[in-house]
Amino acid sequence: MDEIREFLVLEDEEGDRLDVYLSSQLGDMSRSYIQKIIKDKKVKVNGKEEKAKYLVKEDDKVIIEIPAPKLLEVLPQDIPIDIVYEDTDILIINKPQDMVVHPAPGNYENTLVNAIIYHCKDKLSSINGVIRPGIVHRIDKDTSGLLMIAKNNNSHNSLAEQLKDHSITREYEFICHGVVKEDKITVNKPIGRNPKDRLKMAVVPGGKNAVTHFEVVQRFENFTHMRARLETGRTHQIRVHALSINHPLLGDPVYGPKNNKFKTNGQTLHAKKLGFIHPSKNEYIEFDSELPNYFKDIINKLK
Repeated sequence: MDEIREFLVLEDEEGDRLDVYLSSQLGDMSRSYIQKIIKDKKVKVNGKEEKAKYLVKEDDKVIIEIPAPKLLEVLPQDIPIDIVYEDTDILIINKPQDMVVHPAPGNYENTLVNAIIYHCKDKLSSINGVIRPGIVHRIDKDTSGLLMIAKNNNSHNSLAEQLKDHSITREYEFICHGVVKEDKITVNKPIGRNPKDRLKMAVVPGGKNAVTHFEVVQRFENFTHMRARLETGRTHQIRVHALSINHPLLGDPVYGPKNNKFKTNGQTLHAKKLGFIHPSKNEYIEFDSELPNYFKDIINKLK
């Protein structure tokens, strides 16, 4: 069954293109797919069909009819995955850089979900539906590192509750621009949509509470190797908080400088440590993954 979503344009959203506005409201959908929905006349503004380039105005009522996801479009694919740990409840994956975690409308192939459906068959939680079976949390396409997958609904509920309580250990390592002077910094700044660019996140008054603990691992000339521990889990949290202290991540295509002499495939960010209470064994377990080659190569060059 198609899903009907309704939005009312706010004052600070006025002037966005219709496709850009809907992309910001529907974070999991590609802009090209939204453009297709608009072209298929499934979007109305104040009861009238408009083109993707239409500039939305305050108080515009936007209604979009999202085609129902088709089960057959998310197919198992024999894609190699780096399994760190597996039992009947959970699967811990070391995700490579440049791999999308779950399918989104218009992009149903070559994602981590396609790979885990192939590996796990029907042994995955169903809580997040067809598109995200087993997915409890996610990391960005260009971020590498550890990700937990729930193989049944009990595990999914347990892990989701721990995420909500901020009791899961999540440590990342990254390389940022500039030499960070302080050995340790805690950034406690709310994060929300960037009012000037709805496809970006930013530190904004009234945003969601976000806390990141930063620590220097090693300083280089013009760059610093850092560790970050997440207390909360907001979209792009590390990237936005690092930018807020004037140390954007190396290679970050959204929040970093345009010049990138290391030619990275996105931000140099790795989810290195993951720890939580096992859903059925009720004991704390922790996983640590080695820094990937792309990350180590950059450190060697900086040395």
